Amino acid sequence: MDLAIGIDIGGTNTVFGLVDREGNCIAEGSIKTDRHEDVKEFVKELSDELNKIIAGLDNEFDIKGIGIGAPNGNYFKGTVEFAPNLRWKGVINFAELFKEHFSFPVILTNDANAAAIGEMIYGAAKGMKDFVIVTLGTGLGSGFVANGEMIYGHDGFAGELGHTIVFHDGRQCGCGRKGCLEQYASATGIVKTVLEMLESTEEDSILKNYKPEEITSKLIYEAVQQGDIVAMEAFDFTGRVLGFALANTVALTSPEAIILFGGLALAGEYIFKPTKMYMEYYMLNIFKNKVKLLPSKIVGKNAAVLGASALVWKNS
Repeated sequence: MDLAIGIDIGGTNTVFGLVDREGNCIAEGSIKTDRHEDVKEFVKELSDELNKIIAGLDNEFDIKGIGIGAPNGNYFKGTVEFAPNLRWKGVINFAELFKEHFSFPVILTNDANAAAIGEMIYGAAKGMKDFVIVTLGTGLGSGFVANGEMIYGHDGFAGELGHTIVFHDGRQCGCGRKGCLEQYASATGIVKTVLEMLESTEEDSILKNYKPEEITSKLIYEAVQQGDIVAMEAFDFTGRVLGFALANTVALTSPEAIILFGGLALAGEYIFKPTKMYMEYYMLNIFKNKVKLLPSKIVGKNAAVLGASALVWKNS
């Protein structure tokens, strides 16, 4: 049986696993990303853990390659470049570091692109050639697929929907600019929206019972389920901003579907309903009611690993 190694490098944890062509995770594990000051020591620990798993396989399994999803991953170079949430700064050649420990092909891209390919191979975009995936996590990531291929651009960094500006001189973004989409349509963004609303509203709200630092996107979701007016307005505002951005996205790439992935997308109809409504409201007429807005089909603890592993099948 053919297997691919999938690795997702996050700021806190790195998860990994062995996945077959149908998306079944045969084995998995995780290590702390920020445990080592030296990136070579991190790669060695990760390689040692993978080798322990590989040693336990029988001869029926054939590993075809390693797929890596990482923040600011460059598909063309196999590098992670100036990732703000990793402790190792500058340009890190992860592909070459892994090749010091394994003889398999190594393919690396950013985490949102890996999620898009995972969705194409295993999930909601199976059979589609034109779609966009939007990951609504701490920030907003995105991956664009056209004619069955990822759009990487000339430098490997195309598709940064989260850093398109939706409000001139808006909220400060970690990228150094102001008003970026991810400051509004993300788990972090909806918290900021609620905090702003609580300062200005006289409406009664469950969320007023918490200190600002205690409010999370999960808490807002729990509040909206109870009909909390501030939480409802926050989801509506988030959906309006995201719907506006997605309507513009459709005008650029005319996708068959836009797939929402990540923690905030798990809010279901509370985020999907307003986003779809506003997307259609702002949509150019020729695209109205043509583009599906779908939830991911690879949601779960293995989603990041599946997305990374799919890079192997896409490139084999």
